[in-house]
Amino acid sequence: MRSDFDKKLDGAIARAKDALLALQHPDGYWCFELEADCTIPAEYILLTHFLGEVDEDIEAKIAAYLRSKQCEDGGWNLFHGGDSELSCSVKVYYALKLAGDSVNAPHMVKAREWVLAQGGASRANVFTHYSLALFGQIPWTDVPFLPVEIMLLPRWFPFHFNKVSYWARTVMIPLTILYSLKPRARNLKRIHIPELFTDRPQETKERFPARSWLNRLFLLFDRTGRRLEPLIPGWMRRRALKKAEEWLVEHLNGTHGLGAIFPAMVNALEALACLGYPKDHPYRVSAKKAIDNLLVIGEKTAYCQPCVSPVWDSVWSSLAIFEADKGSALRHFFRTLDWLNARQVLNGDGDWRKDRPALKSGGYAFQFRNEHYPDLDDTAVVTYAMHLANHERYRESMRLASDWVCGMQSKNGGFAAFDADNAHYYLNEVPFADHGALLDPPTSDVSARCAILLSLNCRQAQEPVLKDCLKYLIKEQEPDGSWFGRWGTNYIYGTWSVLDALEKVGHGPDQPHIRKAVAWLKKMQRPDGGWGESCYTYWDSRSGKEDCESTSFQTAWAILGLMAAGEVESPEVRRGAEYLIRAQQSNGLWKDDAFTAPGFPRVFFLKYHGYDKYFPLWALARFRNLRHRGMA
Repeated sequence: MRSDFDKKLDGAIARAKDALLALQHPDGYWCFELEADCTIPAEYILLTHFLGEVDEDIEAKIAAYLRSKQCEDGGWNLFHGGDSELSCSVKVYYALKLAGDSVNAPHMVKAREWVLAQGGASRANVFTHYSLALFGQIPWTDVPFLPVEIMLLPRWFPFHFNKVSYWARTVMIPLTILYSLKPRARNLKRIHIPELFTDRPQETKERFPARSWLNRLFLLFDRTGRRLEPLIPGWMRRRALKKAEEWLVEHLNGTHGLGAIFPAMVNALEALACLGYPKDHPYRVSAKKAIDNLLVIGEKTAYCQPCVSPVWDSVWSSLAIFEADKGSALRHFFRTLDWLNARQVLNGDGDWRKDRPALKSGGYAFQFRNEHYPDLDDTAVVTYAMHLANHERYRESMRLASDWVCGMQSKNGGFAAFDADNAHYYLNEVPFADHGALLDPPTSDVSARCAILLSLNCRQAQEPVLKDCLKYLIKEQEPDGSWFGRWGTNYIYGTWSVLDALEKVGHGPDQPHIRKAVAWLKKMQRPDGGWGESCYTYWDSRSGKEDCESTSFQTAWAILGLMAAGEVESPEVRRGAEYLIRAQQSNGLWKDDAFTAPGFPRVFFLKYHGYDKYFPLWALARFRNLRHRGMA
């Protein structure tokens, strides 16, 4: 006889499955909103005023959104519940002023007082300084030296664009054009923000204090290069501009945008305008369309997404549906896999090929289209889903994906998101890199999913790759038993990811490193039965873990990790499932305000609106299925 708990569990799974299926696109994919902090919508307003192409209706809705996100102290934060952050607050203030808000309005007074209390706009980060320079609020001598002649440097040079991450590369190359041409925003209303400055130091060394001896050396090069810039021969600048323009045009990516990420798209559109492309030129039209495609426009408010996540959302949604119902929902599962299969990147023109010229392409990107930049995380999860389908029509795609991932292993045995051996850590000391997110080194969460992929029908040639990856993962375990989560918040995400991989490659639950991880997860369970972890753990691993509220997606990750470690029957897993059942809404889904992932730890955070929809369903369905298997 089924217990009341089993009935509640079955009912929760059925409601969540039906609700998630109702959100599936007719073509077979899912794509949920991807929300960032207020920096992105503020930058959208700045872009329109730079170009002099303002849509007042959209601007008014974005301004309403920005006002609604203001913190009590007057600033704007980087994630829900976080403290106000200076650079974000400066950009939002300027955007609201451009949108017509009076400096005497209470929210603007409060914001200005907070910014000034932090030292003023001159203390904002590098990216904010470039925006302020474009609008003439600070001189170009106040931003790090980034001349377009960098495009002419040989690959052996200590700084080269192929040595930084894909996101840094796509942002910086069009930015070199802007820096070298030094344009001024059209700013038709002549709106300025002198009231946000308390001082006007002119030297980069004053704005960005030295962090190390190497950083001091780079600052010296920065100041020297700026003084020598007038001596750059005209022929050299023209050649460098031409090379940067050719790279930009080659990578524009149509209406999906440069790198398919907002910051790169903005710089690309501004660079095209500065290079003399008219507003109606196809390149500018498609570049603007790519940015406008990121808008989420409601009845009263609107915001701009940093990118879209259809491949990522689709594969996790399909895995949740498959776990919930391998029978009647199977046709939905195959429809999603067919849609995903058609997105495999096979042309081999990606930037990753610069370091792997002989490797055949076979990855998947995060967005609808981003053929220059497929990523290993999406590729690994998509291939795993295809493996579960066990259908002949996916065999070749799986082989190509597996070979590509295998060939992208870094020297330390781990896997990064987009590149191999993108770990030139000294580059984090250049003045431009005050955000600390210039590189794409291997991480535990991505490596864990790559290990799962490599374990599927592992061929003899791939066995050493898998072995080195597992060594990397064991080495990366924290002293407390957890693993760091680079692409999800944070240690709960990383620990689940690795425990899931270790189970699938055959590590038994009694092994010491697994028992240590289990003990950590159990210790982190909250009194309400759920788990929650703050983005503050990216600053201090000891802060925020105990004091933040439980969330449905982090609870799902925790119990998925525990079940992977053989803890299906543990009271902690049962209490976690009970929490998810209680937290389920009447529409069958879950809703959390917390931000779910870092774009860049400590700098830029994201809220995946799908995480609180598919991960809880997957966890509950897995719990039910494993319990039934154990009872059989």
